[in-house]
Amino acid sequence: MALPPAAPQRQLKHRRSIDLAVYARDDGLWEIDARLLDVKTRDTAVAGGIRAAGEPLHDMVLRLVIDTRLNIVEAGASTTGMPYPGHCDDYGDRYSRLVGLNLFDNFRQAVKQRLGGVQGCTHLNEMATILPTAVIQAFAGEVLDIQENAASPSDTQPPFQLDRCHALRSDGEAVRTFYPRWYRPHEGRAGLLQPSSVEPS
Repeated sequence: MALPPAAPQRQLKHRRSIDLAVYARDDGLWEIDARLLDVKTRDTAVAGGIRAAGEPLHDMVLRLVIDTRLNIVEAGASTTGMPYPGHCDDYGDRYSRLVGLNLFDNFRQAVKQRLGGVQGCTHLNEMATILPTAVIQAFAGEVLDIQENAASPSDTQPPFQLDRCHALRSDGEAVRTFYPRWYRPHEGRAGLLQPSSVEPS
């Protein structure tokens, strides 16, 4: 379905912004800063009083430090804007529980197990779940080789990104065009077990 047209008369009431930034460090590690802002266009009554229009209802940052294998070596969070001051930010160092996890090894499930429900913050947890794909974008071309010839002719592993989304499925036109070595008509994901014996001309 195409994008529904925006109504000619509509009024903005609330905006949630999530900003993700990934930094390479001099020591070989990487930092991910995820920041969430919730802003309303009207004065809003919250537990601590009236929050003026434009003043963040939520302002929180989740920071992870990872290695190039996507392992989390440090983690923490900070909340400076909240509806319940002294309570929303009273999670101490609970987000250090993310240390030891790998962003591509059941990460989302592990976040839920370690910090779900009353153990953590709903908004910080939501941000955590979108970090893996952001990191892959940052790593692409630097840490991860995503080119057609990333693998040697005898290698059985395709470029990392294949069969991880609709566009790059192994039986799709994008793979046939840009990664012909790994194209598998009508085989889907199972077709990536072995590279094609015929190299593109």
